[in-house]
Amino acid sequence: MNLRSVDMNLLVILDALLDEQHVGRAGERVGLSQPAMSAALQRCRVLFRDELLERTRGNMRPTPRGLSLRQPLKELLAAAEYVIDPPTLPIGEVEATLRLTMSDLSALLLLEQLLAELAVSAPRIDIVLQPWNGADGACQALKEGATDIAVSIIDTGDEDLCRETLSEETYVVAMREDHPAARDFAIERWLAFPHIVVSGRGNARTSLDRDLAERGLRRRTGVVVPTFGLVVPLLRCTHMIAMVPKRLVSGTAGLAIFQPPIAVESIRLSLAWHRRRRSDPVVRHVASSLAASSRQPAS
Repeated sequence: MNLRSVDMNLLVILDALLDEQHVGRAGERVGLSQPAMSAALQRCRVLFRDELLERTRGNMRPTPRGLSLRQPLKELLAAAEYVIDPPTLPIGEVEATLRLTMSDLSALLLLEQLLAELAVSAPRIDIVLQPWNGADGACQALKEGATDIAVSIIDTGDEDLCRETLSEETYVVAMREDHPAARDFAIERWLAFPHIVVSGRGNARTSLDRDLAERGLRRRTGVVVPTFGLVVPLLRCTHMIAMVPKRLVSGTAGLAIFQPPIAVESIRLSLAWHRRRRSDPVVRHVASSLAASSRQPAS
């Protein structure tokens, strides 16, 4: 049989008829008039090649074929209802794995708080942190369904993606607490020592170097590292200086922190997910938890 030719509403009507064994009462249950129910019953008889219900005094009685259909019909309709409108579990009982793509900076600022929050609110949601291939790669992964949520400096007007700003991160200058430049910090002392530059692509020059060049200044790059996670250990064991997001080093023992001696543009962290997932309770909950994590100070 070609299921495309079957009116599935007939199964709902037949289920009511077999339960009520009365055209009028079955019609009231499904919201149809008695003539419409009689016509629908006739269509069911044609579909199943059986009378299904036979008239008796003031009522109707299922045929053997009709009786045999009662349980399978109820199971079929229950399964269809589950597919179309599945029951909503409390988020704390949902078992799921969510794929999260974020830069190392985002992970350092947010991941610890996120996992702590999920351990309380949704302990059965597991997080898979995927490799970072840049913001463009993260957006493409969202569109292809290869990841569920991305967090980084995401600036896109792509209508396929939903985006929410998490936080605006300001930069500070960090160095060892006993660093020679910490005693009399000024722009000259800042530029007198080698700098740590963070670049996932290995670029030694950044927008800061271009700003300095416009002022007739330059800095020396002592080392280029791919992740912010390497900055603090290198600051502690060298005389290098680094420009880092404030939250990354706030409260870190053994470091001296200063405001940049020139204006430095802040960065805006955002999270994004594909609009096809906007009703997904797991995506919604993890996105909300990320937003809450962004409002907490980094440890």
